[in-house]
Amino acid sequence: MNRYPPIAEHGMVGDLQTAALVSSDGTVDWWCTPRFDSPSVFASLLDDERGGHCRLAVEFPDGDTMTVRQLYLSDTAVLVTRFMAPGGVGEVADFMVPNDSSAPTGVHQLIRIARVVRGSLPFVLSCQPRFDYGRATHARSRTDEHSVIFHGPGTDLHLQSTAGVVLHDDGNDISARFTLTAGQAAAVVLTSTPSQDPAPPRPSLEGCADALEACRTFWLSWLRSCTYRGRWQDIVNRSAITLKLLTYAPTGAPIAAATMGLPEQIGGERNWDYRYTWIRDASLSVRVLIDLGFYDEAQAFRRWLRDRIEAKATPSADPLQIMYRVDGDPHLTEDTLDHLEGYRGSRPVRAGNAAADQLQLDIYGEVSDALIVGEDIGAVRGWKALSDVLDWLAAHWDQPDEGIWETRGGRQDFTYSRLMTWVAFDRGIRAATEFSRPADIARWTGARDTVFRQIIERGWHDKRQAFVQHYDTDVLDASLLLMPRVGFLSPHDPDWLSTLDAMDRELVSDSLVYRYDPAASPDGLRGSEGTFNLCSFFYVEALARSGRLHQARHAFDKMLTYANHVGLFAEEIGPSGEQLGNFPQAFTHLALVTAAMALDEELENAHSGPRHGNHGNPATRGLTVPNEDTGGGVTGG
Repeated sequence: MNRYPPIAEHGMVGDLQTAALVSSDGTVDWWCTPRFDSPSVFASLLDDERGGHCRLAVEFPDGDTMTVRQLYLSDTAVLVTRFMAPGGVGEVADFMVPNDSSAPTGVHQLIRIARVVRGSLPFVLSCQPRFDYGRATHARSRTDEHSVIFHGPGTDLHLQSTAGVVLHDDGNDISARFTLTAGQAAAVVLTSTPSQDPAPPRPSLEGCADALEACRTFWLSWLRSCTYRGRWQDIVNRSAITLKLLTYAPTGAPIAAATMGLPEQIGGERNWDYRYTWIRDASLSVRVLIDLGFYDEAQAFRRWLRDRIEAKATPSADPLQIMYRVDGDPHLTEDTLDHLEGYRGSRPVRAGNAAADQLQLDIYGEVSDALIVGEDIGAVRGWKALSDVLDWLAAHWDQPDEGIWETRGGRQDFTYSRLMTWVAFDRGIRAATEFSRPADIARWTGARDTVFRQIIERGWHDKRQAFVQHYDTDVLDASLLLMPRVGFLSPHDPDWLSTLDAMDRELVSDSLVYRYDPAASPDGLRGSEGTFNLCSFFYVEALARSGRLHQARHAFDKMLTYANHVGLFAEEIGPSGEQLGNFPQAFTHLALVTAAMALDEELENAHSGPRHGNHGNPATRGLTVPNEDTGGGVTGG
């Protein structure tokens, strides 16, 4: 067993309330339950000795060679790890049956089915749970040789096996060894429940096979709603499934990533907890979900977002804060888990996120865009929530903030933050005018135009011939790749093309894009980071919209080579092409989809001429006749 496998050597399974990572050697080395942001049961990804794991794999003697391959069953979240050894071919299928209900549950089940398709192979099982990020000890009880209960604080973990897999005591943990021959299978089931809940029924092999088919059927059925039919069908489908897996079904709130503490630099301190809902990330996903045909998911998040605005429950008393827990709780603290060594010694390991207290004014632009795009802008209740936010923003937009990258080096007048406040007013004005909604349009228009002039005058650097990160610097910032997408500038505007050229020279390394240069613009943290996958895909989109199609397609094709073996991306790419940061990263997969759709559209336009309609203009797309009777988002549903 690899002590710390590469971050990319994992697939993810989940049930839409929690998720687990399975390494390519058959180890579940990350699982938090009963929610994405709950304390971990398995976390050997952050500390091999203290974190806990559950390994189910083919066992082979030292000196023997074995080839291991991992894949998803096509267009599903069923993960299969295949072992090809001298004695035969075996595999382990890992999955969780999705629960798309609006009701949260404390019961979650991870099913692992081992089978042999050729020859005869020995398997090994090692189950070592470590509750509460490895801080809590556990008691253990058993009912028979196939059923064990690990008792943790507030949570019981039931380990059950089918016939042929006898569970043996291994200290306070459990191990097993068994052999399967061609055509035989066995299952190991992990079920987390609230403490003292009755044990689940003992699983049967037939029941596990039925559950696998139910999981497969769910994903195939869900994916039928996808309207994408472009050149990159497989990778877009995989990204869509990943975004769905990272969405908490009871509220519709997507999280940024399934993990916490994975480093942006091995041995560095940029190790954050991403198991929360960022307003920015989630809002940008709304347009992608709608463009892909997943209207229910887009509407569910819009309802969640509107509820956050109406709750007015932020500690700062601002209308919104930058992130929340999946249930909408705005109270997040950040703790350091000093007992964990961190992935390959990358400390500190942080649980929670202190950036929740930051001021990031750009979120109001992303929120306005998310609430207005789609089939309607909603009933009176929803419109009032949005207009109240814009009234507040009209009085507060012109102040420094921490910016999109959540820097901890002090507030600045970030150009991207100003850009998105312009978006907020622009979208509000358009909607109020087109749909005859009550609004202080004169005030919003004045603020919008003032922001526009300020960006042009202070965000532009004559010497660099480019828009820059903030008003008191000449540093470039890849977040500004979104300027054409939001409609602030045409993608063919000379000032934009000059900015794109400057980014090409300074932020781009063989299609990979850095967010900014932390040496030139200190962010309050030590160390460096890799290129940012989100920005690399935004770069592809910007190139495509600017007419640089050959460059865009080449960059996109190269970016896809950095996907892992099952099509997943982390947050960043390191100097040797390794994946870094939390995994898998929703924002990366979101940007991949937008890049694919933009490139498809521009390639089609190049062959057949531009299509009619406003599809290519993100600033106007989605503004349609309001429908008072539909629910969701700002609709008051």
